[in-house]
Amino acid sequence: MCVLTEFCARGHLQDILQYDAMKLDWDFKLSLIQDIVEGMTYLHASSIGVHGQLTDSRCMIDGRFVLKITGFGLNCLNEAEMRNARLESDMFSPELLWMAPEHLRLYPASRQRSQAGDVYSFAVILYEMCTRAEPFTEESWYTSIGDTLERIKNCGIKPYRPILNEHEHIPELVQLANQCWEELPSDRPTFQNVRKVLRKIRMTRNNGASKNVLDVLLQRMEQYANNLEGMVEEKTQAFLEEKKRSEELLYKVLPRSVADQLRMGHSVNPEAFECVTIYFSDIVGFTTISANSTPFQVVDLLNDLYTCFDAIIENYDVYKVETIGDAYMVVSGLPERNGNEHVRQIARMSLDILHSVRQFVIRHKPDEQLTARIGLHSGPVCAGVVGRKMPRYCLFGDTVNTASRMESNGKAMTIHISESTMELLLPFGTFTIEERGIIEVKGKGRVRTFWLENEPETQGN
Repeated sequence: MCVLTEFCARGHLQDILQYDAMKLDWDFKLSLIQDIVEGMTYLHASSIGVHGQLTDSRCMIDGRFVLKITGFGLNCLNEAEMRNARLESDMFSPELLWMAPEHLRLYPASRQRSQAGDVYSFAVILYEMCTRAEPFTEESWYTSIGDTLERIKNCGIKPYRPILNEHEHIPELVQLANQCWEELPSDRPTFQNVRKVLRKIRMTRNNGASKNVLDVLLQRMEQYANNLEGMVEEKTQAFLEEKKRSEELLYKVLPRSVADQLRMGHSVNPEAFECVTIYFSDIVGFTTISANSTPFQVVDLLNDLYTCFDAIIENYDVYKVETIGDAYMVVSGLPERNGNEHVRQIARMSLDILHSVRQFVIRHKPDEQLTARIGLHSGPVCAGVVGRKMPRYCLFGDTVNTASRMESNGKAMTIHISESTMELLLPFGTFTIEERGIIEVKGKGRVRTFWLENEPETQGN
């Protein structure tokens, strides 16, 4: 046994009706309805005589937007399907919503087919064409497919049918649908009669003129092209917005100049910087706070604090390197060099952060004052991108270690700076710096350090 089919590039009618982005005017829909009627008229007049399973999924649309009917004939396969349908699960198949009531009452014991039943199925498709909704699902009483099928089979004086309002659709088409799904098969028109009614409807809409096949085809293709342009524009806009969000996220992870090089597929070579200023800070007593808090409270604390810090550093020419636990690391002077401005930017940022910490309120411990240590150091570093899966822009060199030592050897709510940082700040003449003296620093021996206290000339600005 062989089954020969034609590939229809646009899929079936159900796809087009359920694709909300595709606009369908009445001329387009009437052309598709006309194709169904022409196909069913031919089928009923042929030796096959009846379809028996007409649904929207058996109305295929080819590349020229011509609707073609499939799924007819194949009686031996249909009989096998009917035997399989005796299973309880098939009693509630959605395709049964297109089946005529007189056949539905005999199903699944027997699957009857008739030309009047095809006309009923066509009426359900007309409803879909008008509303672009699935049959019966828009009704106020609808609960499930099974309940709907039972209502159709066991109807009383008034049969259960989907509601079509004439003032919302073409009145003549609504009247045609109501005639085609009449309860008595003898009251339904034949497809020959449907063809005549549909021809009148189209002539009325075209002011008495009839369109040739080429005009209809060109109209369909033009409408599809317009729909396609709209969809492409919508998808392009969505793509650009998503691209913008991705770029913004990338710029938060890596410096902009480095991220741009990676986006263009260029490799980022390590680079040496003669002098930058590095900031380190951590929370004093963080271990004790963590021990007396739940994990969620610790996460909230760090998120609130670093959100505050992140908002501050946006105002300065600095780059946030990373956060590890309660440690916060920032640098200025790379990847874009800024002369000696890096030390002033970090100094002002540190004073701003220290002021914000004094006002910071721990959400789950509002009566407890948060304190922080801050350390600064200036010197040469090497920087580069490390890793491919989660690339990070990392700093290397003794300057990083020294800056960390400035923080760890500092005191709560102070800004501890190295001698090199102090020497770079003095020429600006605006900062108040107090000498701490000689201290012992692990790995460095005895070093001279200072406290950065404030910048009086900028207070109140």
